[in-house]
Amino acid sequence: MAKESSNRRIDSASRLIMASPQTIYQAFVSPKALISWLPPSGMSGHIENFDPKKGGEYRIILMYEMDNLHQGKTTENTDVTQGRFLELVPNERIVQTVNFDSEDPAFSGEMIQKWFFEAVSEGTKVTIVCENVPEGIRKEDHDTGLRSTLKNLAIFTE
Repeated sequence: MAKESSNRRIDSASRLIMASPQTIYQAFVSPKALISWLPPSGMSGHIENFDPKKGGEYRIILMYEMDNLHQGKTTENTDVTQGRFLELVPNERIVQTVNFDSEDPAFSGEMIQKWFFEAVSEGTKVTIVCENVPEGIRKEDHDTGLRSTLKNLAIFTE
């Protein structure tokens, strides 16, 4: 039976952002905007390809700053992710697959990222849910990274 998937972790984070769901959604579907806020603290990145439509694919390279204590998943200082958009509902949610380009089996498998945008009176509650998180990603590091990315999104859109 699907024992492996039942052992895979689900990580999530939320943040209230003082911007409309429309503004936040646009920050996701514009590659120039996305790469300016997506990398967590201590990283930078660039997008090699990006097709924000159902079934569209993307490839993103994130680079760790040289003084960072974390090891990259693809090379010593990079994480390369390839993904595919499963669902894009404007101003409501984005669901995508994420695969790490890594020879280490601890980072293998397809992670599902779900981004939800809920309009509230103060702005938008943004929630990210990561399902099937590879075991090589430490929960503490992932939680810190998710919070950092949400903070960056808030700074970018507010």
